[in-house]
Amino acid sequence: MIIAVDGPAASGKGTIAKALARHYGLPCLDTGLLYRAVGLSVLKRGGDPDIKADALAACDFGDEILADPALRSEAVGSLASRVSVHQAVRDALIARQRDFATQPGGAILDGRDIGTVIAPDADAKIFVTASVHVRAERRYKDSLAQGGQPDMDSLIADIQARDTRDMSRDHAPLKIADGADLLDTSDLTIDAAVQRAIALVDAQLEGRPAG
Repeated sequence: MIIAVDGPAASGKGTIAKALARHYGLPCLDTGLLYRAVGLSVLKRGGDPDIKADALAACDFGDEILADPALRSEAVGSLASRVSVHQAVRDALIARQRDFATQPGGAILDGRDIGTVIAPDADAKIFVTASVHVRAERRYKDSLAQGGQPDMDSLIADIQARDTRDMSRDHAPLKIADGADLLDTSDLTIDAAVQRAIALVDAQLEGRPAG
């Protein structure tokens, strides 16, 4: 069983994907970490994430970088959005993602092109979203909790810029996959969003309309 969870930054897709993994007893991959790893590798090498050659050269990262706390920073998140524009980078990472998806027993993957490119034949697909302001507020609270001094206007501008890059790129743009159910978490608690996600997945697996 393969479950695809897509959506923009700070929509809640990662939290929902992990909860679905626990519920269904499946391994989970945050594919965004792979692109963040490329972005961080570019930064460490002194390269330019907007230059295809630099971004592609950074795709040979080792698995140990996936545990680096720096991957979760806003700065690296922006770098990930920039390197993901390059088709060569996406091609370099696609096999790793598909291998994870097709492992025995199945898996859950969250990202921006899981249901459209990585696993278009997934058994269930969800597109998680939320308003820009709600997503910025979530990032604001996360940053405060980590001891940061976030600026709301900057967070909103960054999310809007990332949305534009992700939705307008020529290759694998962020969009709702065919057959995916939309889950707007703007006005939902985490528990409510998770329960709604489970209901949507169950309905798709059973081949019935979601209530």
